Amino acid sequence: MLLAEDGKCVGSLTKSLLAVAFLASFGSSMLYGYNLAVVNSPAEYIKAFYNQTMVARTGTGLDDKKLTLFYSVTVSVFAIGGMAGSLMVGILVTRFGRKGTLVRITCLVFIAGAFMGFSRTFGSPEMIIVGRFITGVHSGISLSVVPMYLGEIAPKNLRGFLGLVPSIFICLGVFIAQILGLHELLGKEEHWPLFLSLVVIPTMFQLMLLPWFPESPRYLLIEKRNVHATITALKWYRSKVNIQAEIEEMQEEQRSMSSDQTVSVIGLLKDRSVRWQVITIVVVNIGMQLSGIDAIWFYTNAIFENAGIPVPQIQYTTVGTGAIEVIAGCVGCFTIERLGRRPLMIGGFTFMGICCAGITLSLMCQSHYISVACVVGIIAGFCIGPAGVPFLITAELFKQSHRPAAYTVAGCLNWLSNFTIGFVFPFLQMSAGAYCYLVFFGVCMAVAAYVFFIVPETKNKTFVEISQMFAARNGMLEEESSELSVVNNLKLAKMNGYGAVDLECLLSSSVLI
Repeated sequence: MLLAEDGKCVGSLTKSLLAVAFLASFGSSMLYGYNLAVVNSPAEYIKAFYNQTMVARTGTGLDDKKLTLFYSVTVSVFAIGGMAGSLMVGILVTRFGRKGTLVRITCLVFIAGAFMGFSRTFGSPEMIIVGRFITGVHSGISLSVVPMYLGEIAPKNLRGFLGLVPSIFICLGVFIAQILGLHELLGKEEHWPLFLSLVVIPTMFQLMLLPWFPESPRYLLIEKRNVHATITALKWYRSKVNIQAEIEEMQEEQRSMSSDQTVSVIGLLKDRSVRWQVITIVVVNIGMQLSGIDAIWFYTNAIFENAGIPVPQIQYTTVGTGAIEVIAGCVGCFTIERLGRRPLMIGGFTFMGICCAGITLSLMCQSHYISVACVVGIIAGFCIGPAGVPFLITAELFKQSHRPAAYTVAGCLNWLSNFTIGFVFPFLQMSAGAYCYLVFFGVCMAVAAYVFFIVPETKNKTFVEISQMFAARNGMLEEESSELSVVNNLKLAKMNGYGAVDLECLLSSSVLI
């Protein structure tokens, strides 16, 4: 058992917590990173396949503009699927739970893998596009549900650490795609269908193992009102720690909610009590994508080629940047509970902005090595903080009733911005040249300034305490804010170091069961 600075008991990192964090991230978050980068290496082979198919169908090939358009659709349709998936998050997690949703959506990956893997066999470019769309739907759901799940099962002193585990796996997914895309491995023309369809392997492991882990205790207690299942789940995730204080904190949050019903997206946007929380997730999630990182991931090879890197060496340079992503993600994950959320966000966006301006200057001055260094700096700055913290604070800024709708809004905006960059960047680069990176510079600096002046530190705070921090800014009366601190009288008796519901309390609180 550990003690926080305020003397209260806090949770330790158990094998169960670590296992479910790794498993959920491995089978879901990693696929998002993999699918971001998987189309980069075989781009020319996919374009050639499109051209050959059109010649076979119509007798006429595609010109460069149409080929660029088709490939841009292939890249960006992943984001359209992601946006569609993000719109389903609220409904799915309310009906099936957090873990239940992750288990059920695995079927999407198997369908998508089949479409992409057999696309060349059937001579159908449309199957690639459909497969990319379906993987996007899966990623759109899981990108919100995984951090929501981990944020709810984690004790408050480990919420930042576990919340950034998915971002490490996103970076790892990008890195694996870059390694497998090497010419010596799956980077040959005959292997690209297999390369695209390998997403089914991690999902298979997740489907076999994740159902054995418990559902989110917070979901079971606050939404399902199942006290017994909540205690069973907490016993699974906590090592011999008295869970009484944690149950009481959940009951406090439940008591502070104006309604037991999950708030809709419209209700969220109309609720004045969470106005600045909504503005915050809008700013950080749009800023996360418009920072330029997706342009770097989608078009890394082209950026390095324009910077003067010899074509045969580009694939190895790209793999090197992937390794830096993983290292930077680990740095952010292992420092967030010491430094806090704000420093990682402010520092990450500021450093990215400086590097975006540096790319423009280096390309204007034809300084190729500085350009590559700035690309590496953007990736490192992103993975340290902006890659994962926006998903984490989306969970932290909202209570249970508002959280699904908040993730729906954040996810939709995130994917809409992702689609915009994936589709527009090639044309922006052709028209604006080196100056296109100044747009990203402006976005990064604006988000860093917003976080500095508006967003409070949420490290080691309960969800109710975080809501109270925003109360004054949202214009809530002090009396209304103080009512959030009312604690429900659920009594617990110790049993073998964990905690069991007192029979007398259970009878008096039967309405909760």
